[in-house]
This record gives sequence, structure tokens and C-alpha cells, in this order.
Amino acid sequence: MGFLSVIILFIFLAASSTEATNFLVGGINGWSTHPSEDYQTWSGRLRFQINDTLSFKYSKETDSVVVVSKDGYDKCNAANPISKLEGGDSTLMFDRSGPFYFITSNKTNCDQGQKLAIVVMAPRNKSPPTPLAPVPSPESQTPGPSPSFAPAVSAAGVVSVLVLSVTVAAFITLT
Repeated sequence: MGFLSVIILFIFLAASSTEATNFLVGGINGWSTHPSEDYQTWSGRLRFQINDTLSFKYSKETDSVVVVSKDGYDKCNAANPISKLEGGDSTLMFDRSGPFYFITSNKTNCDQGQKLAIVVMAPRNKSPPTPLAPVPSPESQTPGPSPSFAPAVSAAGVVSVLVLSVTVAAFITLT
């Protein structure tokens, strides 16, 4: 049974390697006018993906997080929110790529910089497109050696093959 547990753990770890990331906005100071790092500097050095989450920690008595349009962000205007996060401990999951704009519901604090703009990256293709071979000119009609193509192997494919191989080996060993 010990070996089977190791196999199950290995499969779980391989599958969880593509999980989303949770980001704590404002660091140890949370969502405030004095974050441990400027919000724009913080968001500029990170890469956000679909299904990643932002966690906001703030005083529920005096603050909230408002998701707004670009215009609302630029003007610190929370009058027409896309959504509002309240309660002092809020999490938002990115469900699409593109820009997201967050401001505090306190206009004075927003004017002092308590706002955050984030761009969520679009999903990447698993492999880049294969470039087309150049068309030969009519003067170079002499046949050359046949091209050979190596199959593209992704890291996910290698992990899947390894997991399958180890699982089959474990099954054979246990039976």
C-alpha cells in the first residue's frame, strides 16, 4: 500500500502543477493607502493568468474594494461599479483575460493611490505555429534530401507519459 500511496501523491502533484495562483494585494499591510509596495509596481512585476485570484484584506468598517471601468479607475469614481467586494476579507478570481480595475470605495484614499490596475494574460497556445517552408524558385528544381521532422514534445506530454508509465508499473507490481 505504501508504494500505491506514493504513486497517487505523484499523480496529484503532477496534476496540480498547473493550478492558479493566489495573490495577496498590498502584502502584509493589505488593501490600504500605505501598502508594503506601490500597487502599480507590484502588479507590473507579476504575471496574472485566468483562474488566478486576488485576496484583499482591509477594515470592513471603513473600506471595500470596487471593481470599476477604466473611466471609474481614472476618476476614482465608484458610482457605477462592475462589482463590489465587502466584508474585510475578499477574493476575486479572474475569469477572463484583459484589464481589471480596482479602487477603494473611499474617494480620498483612491485619490492618494489606493487603486490597482491589472492585465490578465490571454491563454498561450501549447506550441508555437510551425513556419511554412519557403517555396523553391523554378531554377532550383534539383531534388534534395527529404526533410525529416521531429515530433514536438511538451512538458505536459512528458509528465503524462511518466505518470502513465509509473501507474502501469505499480499496477503490474501489485497484481
